[in-house]
Amino acid sequence: MTAVPEPTSPFRWDLVSPAQLGALLDAVPEPDLWFLPDLLECAGKVLARSADADLYFVGRSPDSIFDLLSGALAGTTWRDRCHRLPLSLWSDPDALTPAQVTQFRSNLSHLGITPHGLAHRQRPVAFVDLVHGGRTYENLLYLLRRWVGDERAAWSVIRTKVRFIGITARTKTSPNTWRWYQAALWATHLPRSALVGVSLRRWLWEYFGDHQHKITRSFPVIRWLDQDTHVPARDPNALAALAEAVAIVAYGRSPEGRAGLAAAIAGEPTMRDPWVRSLVTELRPRGPGARGNKES
Repeated sequence: MTAVPEPTSPFRWDLVSPAQLGALLDAVPEPDLWFLPDLLECAGKVLARSADADLYFVGRSPDSIFDLLSGALAGTTWRDRCHRLPLSLWSDPDALTPAQVTQFRSNLSHLGITPHGLAHRQRPVAFVDLVHGGRTYENLLYLLRRWVGDERAAWSVIRTKVRFIGITARTKTSPNTWRWYQAALWATHLPRSALVGVSLRRWLWEYFGDHQHKITRSFPVIRWLDQDTHVPARDPNALAALAEAVAIVAYGRSPEGRAGLAAAIAGEPTMRDPWVRSLVTELRPRGPGARGNKES
């Protein structure tokens, strides 16, 4: 019997409990979180359109959304609902070696994603990523379906348990507006409700996807088998990214951040759903000063 490999992933600091950072950021300039209003709006829409799912943030592009939500949800019943799925999946999935496919499955199993688990879970799983044409999602679904087939699991059930939230660069809306999933053949294997769009202003989408420095190293297929990925990056760019991420988490935990996120969610049509109203109630600050925080 082949041994199951240990999961691998790039090291990332625990920013919700950042005591481990010590004096690491003492000499790093305070970051300018110039994008907070747009980030709050985007994060609120991701939550409101998730169908009460557990959220898995794919790769590094949506890190700031993950960080904001990790902070804001830390004191709620949603505190364990956000996860990172660190992988870069642009390669042809048919070109993966058997060892790489096994490692992929080990990494997802470590996060609680398996064919058996998907078929029997109550809440759906929602993958979240910045998308252009949806190639990463296409490859991810392909590998998941291959895994489901190998284990003879019930795809007819599993297809109702997965959602793909694609964060796109905002364009002018019209009846002919192109949606990222409309021309994707792979999308026909899922219910239409499983494919969700959230837009960001283009310059911010490009910042998060192409220009923002990240805490962790990229994790392409060729690094999946590396067992030495648990070493934090400490170069100046990584430390600047760490300072920015720490500040985003702290803002999410603040009354102002929680109130802003609640306001973004409350503007969504799904506010009529009981689970959304319950979450907003948890997020809204209470006690002295709450009114000012709600209006900030």
